[in-house]
Amino acid sequence: MISESRRRFMKSAGALVAGGAVVGCTADSGSEAIPDPESDVVAGSGPPNFPFRGNHQAGVTAPAASSGLVAGLDVRAASSEELADVLGTLGQSIEQLVSGEPYEDRDGGFPPLDTGILGTPPVGTGTSVVVGYGASLFDDRFGLAGQKPAELLEMPKFANDFLVQPERSHGDLSITISSDSGEATVHAFRQIMRETRGALVPRWMKEGFNQLVPEQTHGRAPARNLLGFKDGTSNLDTDDDETMAASVWVGPDDDQSQWTTGGTYQAVRVIRMMVEFWDRTRLNEQEGLIGRHRASGAPLGLDDETDEPVFEDLESHIARANPRSSGSEKNLILRRGFNYASGFDANDQLDQGLIFVSYQRSLEDGFIAVQRRLDGEALEEYVRPLGGGFFFVPPPPADGAALGEPLFS
Repeated sequence: MISESRRRFMKSAGALVAGGAVVGCTADSGSEAIPDPESDVVAGSGPPNFPFRGNHQAGVTAPAASSGLVAGLDVRAASSEELADVLGTLGQSIEQLVSGEPYEDRDGGFPPLDTGILGTPPVGTGTSVVVGYGASLFDDRFGLAGQKPAELLEMPKFANDFLVQPERSHGDLSITISSDSGEATVHAFRQIMRETRGALVPRWMKEGFNQLVPEQTHGRAPARNLLGFKDGTSNLDTDDDETMAASVWVGPDDDQSQWTTGGTYQAVRVIRMMVEFWDRTRLNEQEGLIGRHRASGAPLGLDDETDEPVFEDLESHIARANPRSSGSEKNLILRRGFNYASGFDANDQLDQGLIFVSYQRSLEDGFIAVQRRLDGEALEEYVRPLGGGFFFVPPPPADGAALGEPLFS
């Protein structure tokens, strides 16, 4: 379990953040950052991180990032009291991480409290962290069955899921990290795991990346996937409160436990793409399978990526995913994802694909409804889901409260 010395440190770190540090900022905006002569970075340089507290977990709506990581974790706790301690420490660790405040210096005879990857003090990296609860957290270990979100379940196997295995799926918790560099992502995960070592055990993990377009605008894809097509076109507008309330955030009038208001359901799918097979497929066939022109991202027969598609049938991927038919608006989801490239498999085939992440107000109306429409699509010949899971992303802790506190109220 978490040592007393570590607990004392995290409490002091939490007090530092709550006592006046501007969460999400890494330097005084009214003064120029001054280089530390003993550091290889400039204090406060780089994009600001995203605060952990607020109305919603900020990582859900953070802009597309260059680097990311998703992990499923299992809890090693003997009681609800120990679980509360673990979640509290996890929340404090994340809050310290994204605050931009330097970690406490210790005598050289002790291990440093910071990885040092980002320099001292740590540089701003646009880092966000999203925490989700898995269905297994609400089993009989901690007496939380009555608090389980109404639609939360283990991700079932769908029609094309014959390679999905339990050891790379599900988990008591999910951690989703986004940042502007691979170093920042690795740093964030290591900082979180070192503070919860022994209490949170990685079950599966996947790192990813995006090559972002220079200027991200609503309606246009921020990046391309490894099939070569634009990914993220016509995504939800995270600045539109009405859209987010309708499609992403659990509301006070939903048939859910009160503590879930302001949270959202997360769906994660690690999807391998059979890229060698795809690379030998004719371009017009590729475009027909997706339903868009590869170069422009425009719907077939149209000129611009943002043009509204008109479907003659529902055979293409985009037509099945979002047919734009009466009633399909309730199935809209907020898509967040990363490409991944993990070397070769045992058959010397490239292991590359997509870490698909989506957020929705309802799993049944959101991801599950979309996936049912996709079952049997022609694109399944080129993709193989490997794992992932369903999780519930709770609202952040209120000021002065600990992560997970409403579960035990």
